Amino acid sequence: MTPFPYRLTRAGVVMTPVAGDPLEAEGVLNPASGRGPDGELYLLPRLVAEGNVSRVGLARVVVEDGVPVAVERQGVVLEPDRPFERGRDNAGVEDPRITFIPALGLHVMTYVAYGPLGPHTAVAVSDDLRAWRRLGPVSFEYDDELGIDLALFHNKDTVFFPEPVTAPDGTPSFAVLHRPVWDLGGIRPGEGEHPPAGETRPSIWIAFIPVEAVERDLAELARWRQNRFLAGPEFPFEELKIGAGPAPRRVPEGWLLLHHGVTGRLEPGVDQQKNVNYAAGAMILDADEPWRVIDRTTEPLLSAETADERSGIVPNVVFPTAIETVDGRDWVFYGMADSKIGVASLERDVSK
Repeated sequence: MTPFPYRLTRAGVVMTPVAGDPLEAEGVLNPASGRGPDGELYLLPRLVAEGNVSRVGLARVVVEDGVPVAVERQGVVLEPDRPFERGRDNAGVEDPRITFIPALGLHVMTYVAYGPLGPHTAVAVSDDLRAWRRLGPVSFEYDDELGIDLALFHNKDTVFFPEPVTAPDGTPSFAVLHRPVWDLGGIRPGEGEHPPAGETRPSIWIAFIPVEAVERDLAELARWRQNRFLAGPEFPFEELKIGAGPAPRRVPEGWLLLHHGVTGRLEPGVDQQKNVNYAAGAMILDADEPWRVIDRTTEPLLSAETADERSGIVPNVVFPTAIETVDGRDWVFYGMADSKIGVASLERDVSK
């Protein structure tokens, strides 16, 4: 097998919790990112308060000699203040992913609304990264060939492609990745798994939204159609499950998608797992048919090795969520042990 043509090289920690800040008592992690109207690079980190209550913050990235090294905090831009983001014993707006879509002139955020029935995906949009308009929880068009209601299931790791693609039915569409979890035991104890035919472990799916529909009504970005399986766990470092990372990037080979793979042991009904290992992998999706995987890593590009990655709220976690270009170099921002935010350079090996 030809070696995978991209690599990650860690560069350091860019954000750690502020001691004594109640909004960051349980970590800063898993950031989204974007360029503001001022041209500055910003992270939108998940800020976790005591009790695992998450908010989305805003922080300007400090760059020295072309390398992201720190952040300057600029407050909170999304709070769990809608009923679908709050339950009786839980609340949160978690793990934002942001894609700037030039065709819309907007930053499109997917995030996890940790509401009354657990984690479900929601969508919001902004033109400045500061003021966000909620489009609401995602709904899924029913497909009788699948025979399931995707809206029933917990869903995370969702992110939009940056430009329209041609959907399987030939329609110019916006594409989005998501990761349903088939076990309904967290909603109704004892209910168990209800997967469609095929892979039962949590896997990456892809959905489409016709461009024409979004041009008529922006809220259509939250109504996902033509849902289909994209990729499941295949190699040892992703034995339990996989999920999408940052927005796919157009590369000479097609679409580069960083993802995470999970090994270890999952405890039912536990939000902050302690016996798992998260590592970063990658795959190449076909340029014209992005629901087809044409190459993927057999081993991690980055595993939990440093003290910051191995010790934290959830030990042994490398969780990539954002890619940005700074002075011609690509940088990947990632969660470290659900506690801090690290950065690694993303490079193409021209010899491969």
